[in-house]
Amino acid sequence: MNGQKIIDIAKLEVGVTELPANSNNVKYNTWFYGKEVKDGVSLKGEKDPNAKYPWCGTFVSYCFDKCEFPLGKIGWLRGFAGCPYAVENVAKWGKIVTVPEIGDVVFYDWNGDGRFDHTGIFEKDLGKGLFQAIEGNTAFGNDSNGGAVMTRADRKYKNAIFVRPDVLSKNTL
Repeated sequence: MNGQKIIDIAKLEVGVTELPANSNNVKYNTWFYGKEVKDGVSLKGEKDPNAKYPWCGTFVSYCFDKCEFPLGKIGWLRGFAGCPYAVENVAKWGKIVTVPEIGDVVFYDWNGDGRFDHTGIFEKDLGKGLFQAIEGNTAFGNDSNGGAVMTRADRKYKNAIFVRPDVLSKNTL
């Protein structure tokens, strides 16, 4: 099953952290952008206080790529970095589903403001409105920029949407 392959790769990444802490310097960003990136420095190497490189989306894109199911160009050549852009353009790379399956991409809108703040990979339903996902750049107490790859068993359906990437449908074994 393709979704299980995605989860198997993601599980191998659990425990990876950015180095140094709070820097967004992590292998997923290096893979995604083609070089090390650092908050406060533009991709051209110029000082830019607005340059930020949160990596939850690059982590998801990396896992799909390593399973040979690349998400394709979702704003960037290797997938997506920004959750709002990925959700706004979902029709180009997948479809929103109401019943998630293993390997689906989950997006979170923590504030209920219609702007998606974070992403991960759906692993399983836990019942009572909860599910488990594997996510990059998260931590207890900092869901969207925590600096670690973690399995999160505390996620609620009410602030999430699920996307089934087209590559999962097209690449059946």
